[in-house]
Amino acid sequence: FMSEHKFPYEWTLKDAVFTKDKGKVFSCFACGGGSTMGYKLAGFDVLGCNEIDARMIGAYRKNHKPKYSFHEPIQDFKDSDEFPEDLYNLDILDGSPPCSSFSMAGNREKDWGKQKKFLEGQALQVLDTLFFDFIELASKLKPKVVVAENVKGLLLGAAKDYVEKIYKAFDEAGYTCQHWLLNGSKMGVPQRRERVFFVCLRKDLAEKFTEQYDLFSTRPKLDLDFNEEPILSKDIVEKGNRISDNTDFIEDRFGDIMYEPDKVFSTIVTQNRYFYDRKHYVSDDSLLKGGTYPMDYDFNGTQVKYLVGMSVPPIMTAQIASRIYEQWLTKI
Repeated sequence: FMSEHKFPYEWTLKDAVFTKDKGKVFSCFACGGGSTMGYKLAGFDVLGCNEIDARMIGAYRKNHKPKYSFHEPIQDFKDSDEFPEDLYNLDILDGSPPCSSFSMAGNREKDWGKQKKFLEGQALQVLDTLFFDFIELASKLKPKVVVAENVKGLLLGAAKDYVEKIYKAFDEAGYTCQHWLLNGSKMGVPQRRERVFFVCLRKDLAEKFTEQYDLFSTRPKLDLDFNEEPILSKDIVEKGNRISDNTDFIEDRFGDIMYEPDKVFSTIVTQNRYFYDRKHYVSDDSLLKGGTYPMDYDFNGTQVKYLVGMSVPPIMTAQIASRIYEQWLTKI
């Protein structure tokens, strides 16, 4: 069954072949490297990352051994006037600005514009301005393509005004911008994960694609339609640890998810509990497969569910990166 998919969801870092011949990438808000692994699977050379969280960058460094890794808030990183020369020659600048302000599970409008700690031990930040710090970095580094991932909640309700501001900021930074709401379950990812992806092409390069414009568009087309067969829960889920705290599965409790063999696995998020049955959790290996994380990833002491839940599934990124390479980068 797995052979029907472009990328296998069960894989290891030690056996993966990373060709590094498709272009150069740098990743911001990199977490443990979910998107980084996607670019690597698609054949890109990921030079390194920027990340604010010490535990996350620790895991990133252990697993990816990056040439460059900057442990600092993006507000400080973007203001540097001494970026390595490599970073001015990127094919793709990647980023997943923290998005809890717009998540449907969060406070949404109540938190907009407020300084918050995203996690304990991190600096105070206004979470909804981080996207614009990222765009400002793009305007300095001028990569060919910028890819930014975010939550579905960004397209809903009052947050839609924020999307218009993102488009305007990318335009002023010198990029044509498009966005897609993509579902991982149609991309060879064994979970129902919906995420918004902004994919932006530098304007001077976009002009080379005039044959791709139609009457109503000023942006080069990018085909991001994926229709891979869904991978069902029974293909990935195994029984995990017995529940030891006498608090078994609670019907209708928000965040308690029971394994349903004939459905695609639920979106993996950090705060949910995933049950195999009323007395057992779903195994960590199941969550690794659901998140398309490598089976031999070194979590550096971090909970599997936490890091997988925080990350872009590598295969989602690999699918998008492959299309960007085939449809844009090979033609520039």
